[in-house]
Amino acid sequence: MVKYWLGVVQREHVLRGVALGFAQTNHGVKSGIQRMKPGDGLVYYSPKTAYPEGDQLREFTAIGVISDAEPWQADEGGRQPWRRRVDYDTAAKATSITPLLDVLELTRGNKNWGFIMRRGQVEISEHDFKVIAGQMGSTSLER
Repeated sequence: MVKYWLGVVQREHVLRGVALGFAQTNHGVKSGIQRMKPGDGLVYYSPKTAYPEGDQLREFTAIGVISDAEPWQADEGGRQPWRRRVDYDTAAKATSITPLLDVLELTRGNKNWGFIMRRGQVEISEHDFKVIAGQMGSTSLER
């Protein structure tokens, strides 16, 4: 069964992951990334441009589909984050969350929706994934 995931990561790290074709959530811990399976949808929400000193952003910044069977551990000299391969829709454009707050099941009617995002990785509904994909102009992810 296909699932849909929202990763909360600052834009700077999202763009690096897109360029290198991988996903990483929650500072590279294995528990979240291993819940993703091939074919699952992934969208990134970036509250800031960078961490910790970045500017406020509040945009969906990348969208794609998990493409590998197992998570793998990178070696970055002292850090060993867990990652997944992702086929990103590079034609999709970053878009603000603001016009979608009353449309998405995740945020609709929830004035404290930002607290949900603090989890770093959240399972979202197919409805929300498709709404976000449409807002981003993503066409390669239609199912």
